[in-house]
Amino acid sequence: MKHGKRPTRTQKQIIKKNGLNPENWLITKNLQHEQKLIIVHRFTGNVRECWA
Repeated sequence: MKHGKRPTRTQKQIIKKNGLNPENWLITKNLQHEQKLIIVHRFTGNVRECWA
């Protein structure tokens, strides 16, 4: 599994809009053509998709 990177300000807003705490999530993929983020939890390693 890839290592995640810190989210930018706009990515944090997308994560927050999906009901998650942006401090606990890292970005693994930013799929702009599909308008979604693939994120991984910092501590548990759970993977989720967030829609913009």
